[in-house]
Amino acid sequence: MTYPKPSFTAATPVAAMAPTPAKPSLLPELARRVRAVADVGFPPVLTLLFVLGLWQALVGDSYTGLPSPKQVWLESKDLILHPFYDNGGVDKGLFWHVFTSLKRVGIGFSISAVCGVLLGVFIGSNRWAHRGLDPIFQVLRTVPPLAWLPISLAAFHQAQPSALFVIFITAIWPIIINTAVGVRNIPSDYVNVARVLRLSPIEYFFKILLPATTPYIFTGLRIGIGMSWLAIVASEMLLGGVGIGFFIWDQYNASRIADIIVALAWVGMTGFFLDRLVALVGHFVSRGNAVS
Repeated sequence: MTYPKPSFTAATPVAAMAPTPAKPSLLPELARRVRAVADVGFPPVLTLLFVLGLWQALVGDSYTGLPSPKQVWLESKDLILHPFYDNGGVDKGLFWHVFTSLKRVGIGFSISAVCGVLLGVFIGSNRWAHRGLDPIFQVLRTVPPLAWLPISLAAFHQAQPSALFVIFITAIWPIIINTAVGVRNIPSDYVNVARVLRLSPIEYFFKILLPATTPYIFTGLRIGIGMSWLAIVASEMLLGGVGIGFFIWDQYNASRIADIIVALAWVGMTGFFLDRLVALVGHFVSRGNAVS
C-alpha cells in the first residue's frame, strides 16, 4: 500500500508548519526574586518597626532621660538628613566622622592582619613556638582595648599613632589564634603530597597551606575587624579630634542624647558593613568555603 506524499505550496512554507517555541516568561523569575528579597528583608524591617513602636510606647514624649524615636527625629533631623556637611574643624557630618575612623581602622587592621597571619603560620607550624607563645597570647588577648591606651600614649606621645596601636593590638589576637588552628588542622594527606612533590617552602605556603587555612584566616579577620571598630570608637572618646568616637563623647558633654543615638546607628551599620565586606572577600578567596 502506498500513501500519497504531502504537498507543500508557497502559501504553506515548511517553517510555518513547525510549532513555534513559546518564549519563557520573565514574571515567574521576577516573582521568585522579589519573594527571596522579601524573605530576607521583611523580618528585620518588621522587627525594627516593632522595637521602635515599643520604644515609643514605653518612653513617650514626656520622659526627660532617654528620648523617644519621635524626639530623636525632631531633635536630630538635620544630622540625619545632612551627613555630608563640612563646616571645618570638628563641625562635620556623621559621614566624615565615620570616614576618619574607617581610615584609622584600615591602617591598623591591615598591619594586624599581615602580622597576625604570619605569626599564626609560625606558631601553627612550629610545636615549640606554639608551646612558648600561645599561653602568652591567650593572656594578652583578654586585656581590654582601652587598657592599652595609656601604654600607647606613653610610647608614642601622639593621638594618631596611639589609636593605630590600640587597633593593632586589639585585632591581632583572633587572627593569630585562628590562623594557628587552621595550620594545625591541615590534613596529613596534603602534607604527604607536598613531601612527595618536594615542594619548596614558598610553594608549600601558596599551594597547600594558604588554601587549606583560608577559612580559618578569614574567621579570625572577621573577628578582628569587629574588634578594631570597637577599639577605635572607644579610643577616640579619649583621644579627641575628628572621629565617630569623639563625636559621641562630644555630644554627651553637650547633653544631646538624640545625636548620640543617631551616631550609634551609624556605628552599628558601619560595623555590619565591615563584617560583610570581609566575609565577601573570604567567600571569593576560599571559593565558598569561608564562614559566611
